[in-house]
Amino acid sequence: MSESIYPPAQAHLARMRHDLAPETEAAFVAFNRQVFADGALPAKVKQIVAVAVAHVTQCPYCIRGHTKAALRHGVSAEELMEAIWVAAEMRAGGSYAHSQLALAEIEAFAATASQPSEDA
Repeated sequence: MSESIYPPAQAHLARMRHDLAPETEAAFVAFNRQVFADGALPAKVKQIVAVAVAHVTQCPYCIRGHTKAALRHGVSAEELMEAIWVAAEMRAGGSYAHSQLALAEIEAFAATASQPSEDA
C-alpha cells in the first residue's frame, strides 16, 4: 500500500496554481527568494533552519525541497540530522512545558473535589 495523501509534484497542478492567482504566486516566489537569500544569516544556515521547521510543521514537500536545497548549499547530513533533532526536542518541549496547564487543572479539580459539598 504505497498510496499517499500527498500527491507527487505535478507540472499541471503547478500551472493551475499559477493560473488561478498569478500575481499572488509571483509575490510568493519573490518573497521566497528574498527570505532564502544571503543576509545576516547565510543561505546555508537558512536552509538548515528551514529543514528543522519543516519537520515541526510536518510538511513533506518542504522537508524534501529544503533538504535538497540545503545539500546544494553544502550542508552535511550530520548538520541536517542535528537540526532535525533540535526540531524534535522543540516539538516535544512544547508538550513538556504546556503540561503545567493540565497539572494546574488537575490540582484545581482535586482542591474542589476535596471541599465539603454545601448539600451535606
